Amino acid sequence: MIEFKLPSLGADMDEGTLLEWRVKPGDAVKRGQVVAVVDTSKAAVDVEIWHDGVVHELLVAVDEKVPVDTVLATLLAPGEVAPASPASPASRAAATALAQTEPAQASPVAPEPRVIATPAPATGPAPAAPLSPPANKVVAAARHPVSPSARRRALALGIDPDTVRGTGAQGSVTLADVEAATHAAPRPEPAMATVVAAAATPAAAVDRQKAMRQAIAAAMSRSKREIPHYYLSETIPMTRALEWLQKRNEGLPITERILTAAFLLKAVAAALRRTPELNGFYRDGQFEPSTAVHTGVAISLRGGGLVAPAIHDVAAKPLVQLMRELADLVKRARAGSLRSSEMSDPTITITNLGEQSVQSVFGVIYPPQVALVGLGSIDVRPWVEDGQVRALPLLCATLAADHRASDGHRGALFLAELRELLQQPQTLADASNPTASTRGDAT
Repeated sequence: MIEFKLPSLGADMDEGTLLEWRVKPGDAVKRGQVVAVVDTSKAAVDVEIWHDGVVHELLVAVDEKVPVDTVLATLLAPGEVAPASPASPASRAAATALAQTEPAQASPVAPEPRVIATPAPATGPAPAAPLSPPANKVVAAARHPVSPSARRRALALGIDPDTVRGTGAQGSVTLADVEAATHAAPRPEPAMATVVAAAATPAAAVDRQKAMRQAIAAAMSRSKREIPHYYLSETIPMTRALEWLQKRNEGLPITERILTAAFLLKAVAAALRRTPELNGFYRDGQFEPSTAVHTGVAISLRGGGLVAPAIHDVAAKPLVQLMRELADLVKRARAGSLRSSEMSDPTITITNLGEQSVQSVFGVIYPPQVALVGLGSIDVRPWVEDGQVRALPLLCATLAADHRASDGHRGALFLAELRELLQQPQTLADASNPTASTRGDAT
């Protein structure tokens, strides 16, 4: 039996609210298929599954809030036979809801769940009860779960996470609970955690911006508290890169042009080959390098706040594809239609404030990542070249890096490599990474 768990969609996520099931018991699912929609403090996210199989049972009901790592559903592996047991209330509710939204052809399909011995209309003596009580019964089995971020923080502080009083859903222990436990006297801080949790629910959508700010504040405070940042910057002449882009885009329709932002994404990913210490995660006291570059792109949202979903395997993709994926990612982020795989595994983040005419950006690393690249505006400024002062378009690139994973020398090598790559635009455009992605399962 395969367990499908609620994934962590970022360092600032302790719990999520299930908004929708897109499958029902008996449905065959494939790796990468969207099976549920979960509401976080930032957005409604499509959650994918990373196994092939058949849905056996749905364990969490719609509108229920559960901690990260809660088992949402169980699956049968290909060829596995299901044990004979009555369907859970959540499974019955999901099957009924999906049946109501399907056309008349749904009737002949209904017997299909019998293949795994979980018929949707259970024949037990008890009728379907209201949704809330069964949902509570299902989650009660978890018994005060501790979110991964809360457990790591508690262990770092020398606190037994199982002794912390939880204020999250069904008594779950959140990061805010651990922080509150570090103070000698009890304070009403857990109430704030409750407010944040409530703001993330669909019923309190008007408070989403406030909840997002609180989530960002928690993640950034943790970053500055735990990560020993160091900062470097490099001024990069952009004449050759801009001339190459202008020539390449000449005569093409807008939809086929490559913008500077996509070109810079490619350059950063290529430069990381020389300094892999900047690409990966710092977890459990050690650095875990990533074999592929999954670049988180900081995107500001129209209602305030930001998200940083990933474009995967950036170094391996041609510029045309990168441009297409970047435009699509920005559009879906602002429409609140992101996928869990895009939120859970960026290996480095890029923040580009060039459109706001900001010259330099010194960012805060998003844990558990170990680096953030800041890109400012490209401005024409005086520059000495070949002994002469010239007016050139210049870009200020900055690096915020984790001193536990790298040092200033390695960071300087990265910026130097980035500068050199931007002086060879055609070589950069032709570059690709022959190594395929080895992303792990996001369960």
